[in-house]
Amino acid sequence: MTAPGTPTFDQLRLFLAIVETGSFGAAARKLNRAVSVVSYGIANLEAQLGVTLFDREGRRKPQLSVAGKAVLAEARTVAHGMDGLRAKVKGLLEGLEAEVSLAVDVMLPTARLGAVLRAFRAEFPTVTLRLHVEALGAVTALVLDGKAGVGISGPLATSVDGVELRAAGSVEMVPVAAPDHPLARLHPIPPGAARDHVQLVLTDRSPITAGRDFAVQSPRTWRLADLGAKHALLREGIGWGNMPLPMIEPDLDAGTLLRLAMPERPGGAYRFCGIYRRDAPPGPAASWLLDRFVESAADDAGGLPDA
Repeated sequence: MTAPGTPTFDQLRLFLAIVETGSFGAAARKLNRAVSVVSYGIANLEAQLGVTLFDREGRRKPQLSVAGKAVLAEARTVAHGMDGLRAKVKGLLEGLEAEVSLAVDVMLPTARLGAVLRAFRAEFPTVTLRLHVEALGAVTALVLDGKAGVGISGPLATSVDGVELRAAGSVEMVPVAAPDHPLARLHPIPPGAARDHVQLVLTDRSPITAGRDFAVQSPRTWRLADLGAKHALLREGIGWGNMPLPMIEPDLDAGTLLRLAMPERPGGAYRFCGIYRRDAPPGPAASWLLDRFVESAADDAGGLPDA
C-alpha cells in the first residue's frame, strides 16, 4: 500500500473553505481565486492523500465523503495550529503590549485577583491594565468580541468554539439565607422545601447563556446581574441563593447569613478557566498574567458550575 503524501497548507485551506462555504465557487470567491484553481488544488490534495474527499456525482453541491469527514477534523486542527503560530509570532514581533484588557468572572475571589494584579503592576509598570468584571457568559463574550484580550471565566467557556482554555482553579459555592428566612429556621430542611421560596439567581446580559439556568431549584426566582446586589438582598432575607464562600465568610462568622444544609446539596465548586481567542493569543504581559492566575489556583479542586 502506498503511503499518503504530505499536503500543503494551501491545499488544506482550499479544502476547509469549500466545507465552510458549501461550494467550489463560493470558496473561490472567499479566497479570491479562480474556480479552476480551487478545483485543481483539491484534485492535487486528493491525489496526495490517495482518497476522495468530496462526492460530486449527481449533486448540485459537493458533499463530504466518508474519508473527507475523517480528514476534516485533522485539517481544522492543522489550520488552528497555523493560525495560532502566526498570531503568536506577530505578538512577539510587536513586543510588549502597551495595554492589557482583562475580563474576570465576578465569582473570582477578590483576594486572589488583588494579589495577581499587585504582582502584575510590579512586573510590568509601563503596561496599562483595563479590567472588566462580569458574570457568567459575559466574560467569554468580551474575549470573543475582542474587547478583552484574556479572561478568567467560569465553566461556561468550555463549551465555546474558538477559545483556548487553561484551568485556573475554583471557588466553593454555598447556599445561604438570612437568619430570619423560613429556610434558615428549618432543622432539618426537608427535601423540596427550597422550591417554596424565592431563589436569588445571578444572570448576565450575554447571548452565550440566553435561556439557560444554572443551579436553579425554585420556580420562584429573582434574577440579578450584580453579585453585590444579590448579597445585599440575601442579607435582607428576601430570598435564598448560592454565593462564593470567600465573599460571605464574614457574614457566616457574624451570623448575618446562615449556611443552609439542604438535602439537594446545591452549591459545589465553581471552576475558573483562563481564556483567550485561538486566533489572537496573548502577548508577553497578558501571558504572564494568565500564568499567575493558573499558579495562584494550583491547590484548588475542580467541580461543577453553580450560580
